[in-house]
Amino acid sequence: MARTKKTKPAKSAAPAKPEDIFLEPFDEALSNRYLAYALSTITSRALPDVRDGLKPVHRRILYAMRQMKLNASGGFKKSAKVVGEVMGNFHPHGDQAIYDAMVRLVQDFSVRVPLVDGQGNFGNIDGDNAAAMRYTESRLTEAAQLLLNGIDEDTVDFRETYDGEDSEPVVLPAAFPNLLANGATGIAVGMATSIPPHNVAELIDASLHLIKT
Repeated sequence: MARTKKTKPAKSAAPAKPEDIFLEPFDEALSNRYLAYALSTITSRALPDVRDGLKPVHRRILYAMRQMKLNASGGFKKSAKVVGEVMGNFHPHGDQAIYDAMVRLVQDFSVRVPLVDGQGNFGNIDGDNAAAMRYTESRLTEAAQLLLNGIDEDTVDFRETYDGEDSEPVVLPAAFPNLLANGATGIAVGMATSIPPHNVAELIDASLHLIKT
């Protein structure tokens, strides 16, 4: 018979030191921690920023595509390569979640003004799914480039990426009124948003009216 190796019993956790214990009413502790969690979910994942109308994953997709030089006048590249760039450098989440977010930016039945130009099967209005990311290709649209224009001219703040090896924009310069043009939907913790899309020409007319009056 094989000899079994004896293992030492696991050490119990050291008792908390008195200076590490904070006296706080339970209702205050619960509300403060819930608020911190809610704000983290709202700002980091679920709801778009009013300044550029984008959620973090969408902003990272567009910025990564710009870094890859996938301009509207250039060639397409495999969507899988874009997803890998986003996941490796900016958005450490599942590749399928990133691809699904990118697919939505391609579909003209999901957004009024697409921000990603897709080549291949990106699904349809009947509910059929897009082809796998290894089969489709993508690049930026002209509207997306308007969102990114001026990003190298100190127009927006940057912050470190999740691993501290790179930097990413906090928000895009947004020379295109994306929030109103494409609208937005999102469900967060205790909050939600639902903004309908608007006609871009009417948005321009409304802006001119506000400027003149």
